[in-house]
Amino acid sequence: MRVLIYVSYDGTSYSGWQKQNNAPSIEEELEKAIFDLFKEEIPVIGASRTDAGVHSAGSAAVFDVETRMPAEKIAFALNPRLPEDIRVVKSMEVRPDFHPRHIDTIKTYCYRIYLGRIMDPRFRLYMHQVHVPLDVGKMRAAAAYFVGEHDFKSFSSTATQVTDFVRTIYSLDVSEIKNGLEIRVTGNGFLYNMVRIIAGTLIDVGRGQIEVSSIPKIIEAKNREAAGPTAPAKGLALEEIRFLELE
Repeated sequence: MRVLIYVSYDGTSYSGWQKQNNAPSIEEELEKAIFDLFKEEIPVIGASRTDAGVHSAGSAAVFDVETRMPAEKIAFALNPRLPEDIRVVKSMEVRPDFHPRHIDTIKTYCYRIYLGRIMDPRFRLYMHQVHVPLDVGKMRAAAAYFVGEHDFKSFSSTATQVTDFVRTIYSLDVSEIKNGLEIRVTGNGFLYNMVRIIAGTLIDVGRGQIEVSSIPKIIEAKNREAAGPTAPAKGLALEEIRFLELE
């Protein structure tokens, strides 16, 4: 049967989702736990790849296994075999040809910013500290320009190998939270480093280094150099992946 798992993790100690030759990854740890449980090497297929240091509350992956264990029990069997900073929060059976990257999804990411001169050490691994005041009103006004279908090439890493840069953002909100701000963005898919570049651009808007009115021009430029910096990975978390056919 094909099993879909939802995975939560603290990405601080990992090179990202994808397996690397000389660095630990989320994918590698999951496959090690699956091997320990089922005594066979079984690859997992992830729905989304996160960068080194990025966290997740709702990543997803599938794998195929022959077992009498009910799919919904597999999460509980895997967790004791995983490091404490990775947990499978749910498991379920899906159709045999269910592929998490080839079906319609809605993904939500959050980028968290710590405001204040002295960082509370409890948040040092999960928020990016900005030492200057940010104009939240300007950031919200700028965020509105991102909503809709656009070519987001200006907000994609030059290292990407994709040729289609068109994505749809359904919502992009800047909210005040305890100790700082949260940028929450929901869309049908995201390019490599796209959310971190959007976050870096909005931070520069908040600092007054980029004008709100410049955002449409930056989008239209389709040039990475036109946008703001890539915000650090530790402030980013994948909050949720929704598979529309399962709803």
